Amino acid sequence: MENLEIRLYGDPVLRQKAQPVEHVDAATRRLLAAMARTMYLAEGVGLAAPQVGISKRLVVIDVGDGLIELVNPEIIAKDGAVEGVEGCLSLPGLVGDVVRSQKVTVRALDGRGREREITGEGLLARALEHEIDHLDGVLFIDKAKNLRPAQSEEEAQDE
Repeated sequence: MENLEIRLYGDPVLRQKAQPVEHVDAATRRLLAAMARTMYLAEGVGLAAPQVGISKRLVVIDVGDGLIELVNPEIIAKDGAVEGVEGCLSLPGLVGDVVRSQKVTVRALDGRGREREITGEGLLARALEHEIDHLDGVLFIDKAKNLRPAQSEEEAQDE
């Protein structure tokens, strides 16, 4: 599968509730791999399938500790709250301050269809919440305050 096109704000797929993945199969794994390539090329730390025009509950994340592939992720626990700057590959050049959980636990299937739980703190917790929001048609601008132009390329490409 080739690199995928990141959909930009205004594309209706970004506001749709994504459909569950029924079976984790070779096609699912190819899509996850293409999503990861697209995320890395865009220098993001996370990407949800709706961001590449596919209304499925799939997420890839890499905050610097290796690739995480999540199929049908759901948040099962949250703890704490912290405000931080977020951007989004689907809203390039824009950032805002968003309150997210300090710690999040997610249940999902991995790229092989095995159930797993992952607990993230800090940036990983933020990325998990941000990407799972995409699966429900929620964008960071819906939760952000102080929306503004990004001050640097790095800041603009966070999630």
